Amino acid sequence: LNQFSMDEHNGNFRIATTTNEFRRGGQKNHLYVLDENLDITGMVEDLAPGERIYSARFLGDKAYVVTFRQVDPLFVIDLSDANNPRVLDQLKVPGYSNYLHPFDETHLIGFGKDADEKTGVFKGLKLSLFDVTDVERPIELAKYDIGDRGSDSFALYDHKAFLFSRDKNLLVIPVLVAERNDGTEDFTYGNFVFQGAYVFDASLDGFELQGKITHITDDSLEKSGYYYDSPFSVKRSLYIENSLYTISDKKVVVHDLDTLEAIVSIDL
Repeated sequence: LNQFSMDEHNGNFRIATTTNEFRRGGQKNHLYVLDENLDITGMVEDLAPGERIYSARFLGDKAYVVTFRQVDPLFVIDLSDANNPRVLDQLKVPGYSNYLHPFDETHLIGFGKDADEKTGVFKGLKLSLFDVTDVERPIELAKYDIGDRGSDSFALYDHKAFLFSRDKNLLVIPVLVAERNDGTEDFTYGNFVFQGAYVFDASLDGFELQGKITHITDDSLEKSGYYYDSPFSVKRSLYIENSLYTISDKKVVVHDLDTLEAIVSIDL
């Protein structure tokens, strides 16, 4: 799937993969452990038949794998014995996580999309905080929903768009937010209402929105409108000391990290 589906640890290569069985139909998911000669020493096969892997993360002697069809199973896999990897448990929650990021040694941040538990229809963006302290009973500690069906983010496809600092309790995500009119069906796409970055205070208590940053002015909106790859889309963010920088194709904008007040905007 991506670089996080592969890992090297203590002389072993670990990989999580989805196979398509075209003749029989359907998909299957597997995790393999290989030695330095690339001989398979251990495996877990046929996870969540009919689904595919949406994200994976290897952390030491554990692997976390998310598959999806209608709900999001987060599989916790024990890799302490390279010859005998085993599934410890799975947590099922609506939606899926495209990206898993370690919060600390026993917690993960998941970022993806929410979904209807019965139909599997995608909804808006979703942040999840997973507690894997008890690896045999993972739980979703907190979640935060952003927008409705049609909402999108560069961080779904590129982890470099995801900014997190545990020391600062800082989480910044670029978003394109769509909202539906009240009463419309779940499969209806919303209208775009915001494009920029959401700035969160992220802690073990959950996600608290601190503010929103946009590079779009009334003038630029009139020229380009809201769409996924707008030249005013925030694609990256970073901080230097107490300044938060957000970057689009057209601008670099600097905000105070504490107040989120704008300091300076530079046109590119």
